Amino acid sequence: MSCLKPEGREPMLAKTGAPDFNAFDIMQPRAPGAIPAELKNGGRVKSHGAAPAGVYLPNNNILTPQMRSPEYVQMSTAAAITLGIMPGKMHRCSCTRCLNLLLTYPEGCRANCAYCGLARHREAERDYADRNFIRVDWPAVPMADVVEIVAKDGANSPFHRMCISMITHPNSDADTVSVLKRWTDRIDPSAIPISILSNPTTMERSDVANLKDLGADIFTVALDAATPEIFERTRGKGVQSPHSWQKYWEILHHARDIFGPAKFGAHIIVGMGESEHDVLSLVQQLVDLGGHSHMFCFFPESGSLMDHLPATPRDQWRRVQLGRYLLDYCGARVEQMRFDNHGRVLDFGLPKAELDAIIDAGIAFRTSGCPGKFADDISACDRPYGDSPPSNIASYPFQPNKKDIAKIRTQLGIRKAH
Repeated sequence: MSCLKPEGREPMLAKTGAPDFNAFDIMQPRAPGAIPAELKNGGRVKSHGAAPAGVYLPNNNILTPQMRSPEYVQMSTAAAITLGIMPGKMHRCSCTRCLNLLLTYPEGCRANCAYCGLARHREAERDYADRNFIRVDWPAVPMADVVEIVAKDGANSPFHRMCISMITHPNSDADTVSVLKRWTDRIDPSAIPISILSNPTTMERSDVANLKDLGADIFTVALDAATPEIFERTRGKGVQSPHSWQKYWEILHHARDIFGPAKFGAHIIVGMGESEHDVLSLVQQLVDLGGHSHMFCFFPESGSLMDHLPATPRDQWRRVQLGRYLLDYCGARVEQMRFDNHGRVLDFGLPKAELDAIIDAGIAFRTSGCPGKFADDISACDRPYGDSPPSNIASYPFQPNKKDIAKIRTQLGIRKAH
């Protein structure tokens, strides 16, 4: 049993006076507003009826065309820069190693997750293809163009992995299969492995098995919320959204059975009101199932129902990053760690020299996700600045240098032993 220190320190940073964790009571989303009937289900886009014509860049001041998967997919700005579809540079990054492909429809995602820029409640404000997601725009690109560019690069492709991200839409399951087949018809999945970021709400066990049979390598479930209570108020009935904690776990267990150890996992967002003990206990549960965890730092996404709330304090985030890495890759157990009565980590349960070496290696503080070709603990899915601005990096999309490590140690409050 983890040790919870009864006299836990107050949730306050001495220097700034800001809370050093996001408590449950303050992380309440706004209630979604009513949507005019004519704007529901992509009404504006469908009434205009503009035909798609090649690459569509969000907010380019033309009528949003009627783009649909599987003919069209959206991709992150970083992936579009790496593919040469958009101009631009990334701070301290030459490219991204994962090609994230997001299904797209005029109706958009029919879920209403409180922290997400793609949520249904934005219908009155912004067309789906123009909505920001994890801090950036997602241009829409013909799937045929994506496959052609990557296939032409062959073994020289900068991508270590491709990920199909499903959304909550009636066609999402069938179109994920179509996108997967179009990819594997031209590109060997052993050369660029394929991940599925699933939509459990619309899936059954047979859907999971079909994706494995068609060549998918890793299957993930975006739990995002670390507890059932936070899930319900950010992804379920609390925001008029269709997802349920039970259904997500049902599909996660199917993925464990079908994809096997180390080939399934869950996304977790840190800082939405859970304690550090909550989230690290969830990580331990996933480890015990044979899976892995992909960690995101909560950032108040513009236009979301939580855009008025504070981003995850860096000390909370660093403690959880380090704890997650120890559980996933170093054989540590949450039961060996000590926590205060607010659930904050007081002790990671390792000798100081061993902990220092892990901190100095820096890998624990890089973006976590499906592995690439460098090492199992270095993610292909580096999501450059998806959860923070470059001025205050949360997840490092590159190897932290000595100056970065010094900053991380300050955020952790852990000095190096001399």
